[in-house]
Amino acid sequence: MTLRCMTVDDEFLARKMMEENIRQVPFLEFVGSAKNAFDAMKILQEEEIDLMFLDIQMPGMAGTNFLKSLRNPPMVIFVTAYDHYALEGYELEVVDYLMKPVSMERFTRAAFKAQEIVEGKRAIHLGTSAGQEPPSSKPHKDHFFVNVEYSLVKIPMSQVQYVEGMKDYVKIYLEGEKKPVLTKATLKSIAERLSPERFMRVHKSYIADLDRVTSVRGQQVKIGDADIPVSESNIAEVLKRIGVGE
Repeated sequence: MTLRCMTVDDEFLARKMMEENIRQVPFLEFVGSAKNAFDAMKILQEEEIDLMFLDIQMPGMAGTNFLKSLRNPPMVIFVTAYDHYALEGYELEVVDYLMKPVSMERFTRAAFKAQEIVEGKRAIHLGTSAGQEPPSSKPHKDHFFVNVEYSLVKIPMSQVQYVEGMKDYVKIYLEGEKKPVLTKATLKSIAERLSPERFMRVHKSYIADLDRVTSVRGQQVKIGDADIPVSESNIAEVLKRIGVGE
């Protein structure tokens, strides 16, 4: 899903920098920029905007007041040089709060937050509109992107063997690669990008591609050379899904 974006900032260089950042992220689309709230209103009236990168201190009308004035605002990420607006940003339920100068790594993390919010809402809508329970997973492609050292790295779904969670980071082990891909993310956020037909969170710290399981011993499954622990509450489901006892 592509998010249509706009920037609002009274500084020309700040607008250009945010535009360049937007253009580097595959799931973001740059639509336009405005130097003040009034120009931003025109864009919002003419274009469908999903995500707005909004400066706070601007002549004429502050970004916070502009956001409050909108009846149906898009998602907003505040971009400012001042940290004392953070509480107000929280109260206004913005997606994120970026401090200038904004690094590409921090920008990308904020963009992923917005993407997860939109995909989560879409999944709920698809389920409830048909009179069903909300689906347990998002639409899945054959790949996804993760942030690795200021770059976006493409992860082909077909190459993922298993994923290991480590507090604020995850390791994604890929077929044919000696080292795992290390990215700052939660195991939950990675699980939501993987196809539930093949992948299962078998343990609080592991997601496994069940199609790759070659053996089971106790509460462990083997994938390649790795022994992946399986929690006691999940072992029956894992055995069922890999066809044991059928």
